[in-house]
Amino acid sequence: MSDFATRRRMMVDTQVRPSDVTEFPIIDAMLSVPREAFVPRDRIEAAYAGGDVELGGDRVLLDPRVFAKMLDALDLTNRDLVLDLGCGYGYSSAVIARIAEAVVAVEDDEERLSEAQGLLTEHHADNVILHAGPLTAGAAEHGPYDAIIVEGGVEHLPEGLVAQLKNGGRMIVIFMEKALGTVRVGHKLDGAVTWRYAFNGTAPVLNGFEKTVDFAL
Repeated sequence: MSDFATRRRMMVDTQVRPSDVTEFPIIDAMLSVPREAFVPRDRIEAAYAGGDVELGGDRVLLDPRVFAKMLDALDLTNRDLVLDLGCGYGYSSAVIARIAEAVVAVEDDEERLSEAQGLLTEHHADNVILHAGPLTAGAAEHGPYDAIIVEGGVEHLPEGLVAQLKNGGRMIVIFMEKALGTVRVGHKLDGAVTWRYAFNGTAPVLNGFEKTVDFAL
């Protein structure tokens, strides 16, 4: 039987803290949520190894460092309503739920969504609302949101998602340019988002967030 609690503490101490993430709510949430419970059974041993964990279908659970730094840059409070796009099996939402007031988690894969529902209930993430549908569509009926996080790479960000962000809200996105990724925080003011560099990080581009290219023979 693996001692996952020890591995979890090692992940925080050797991957998260050295990445300059020291905010107590983030550290506490990542120490509290069992990452191994939110990955496919055959990937459990990879849960704390560092790097992305494959979830199947070109989807990943983000590298703990990247995810922690994204949360740090978002500067969440316990009054925030957060839109979590691409929640997978629910790990990111379970972590955010311990920091924010409530989370709306969007997933486009029915099997993963069903699994996430059971896992989030089992781990007492009662302030998470699961929403089925394309990640590019978000969940406008539950918004507008104080913060939006996209759990994967983005080449093109749909305008409809920006519309779901409150004025004064912020969103964090991994913008991918070929193999290079840049994480940026966007602040919305007067309907427009101003982006600033946060750090370098990569992730597979999510379905629907690819750059559209003109078809040519």
